[in-house]
Amino acid sequence: MAAFYWFADQSLLLRVLGLLAALVVAAVIALQTERGRAVAEFVRATNIEVRKVVWPSRKETMQTTLVIIITVIVVALFLWGIDAVIAWAIKTLMGREV
Repeated sequence: MAAFYWFADQSLLLRVLGLLAALVVAAVIALQTERGRAVAEFVRATNIEVRKVVWPSRKETMQTTLVIIITVIVVALFLWGIDAVIAWAIKTLMGREV
């Protein structure tokens, strides 16, 4: 990254190509290590697992979203009601007008 700015007088294309080349060299070096090979194997296994996922249809997604929205509204109203009851009880216990 420092070289990208060090060579600011060079064209942007050459700087970007140099940066990409440095990244490729770094990746090749990293793949020569045990940890680098483990990361590469993890990425390969992750891609295989992602292909196995059964994604929901648009209809299922819309229905699930609707159920979640309704649930959030019901819980919010319930918590608002509990809060109002507790506030009323505290005001009554403290002798303030309701």
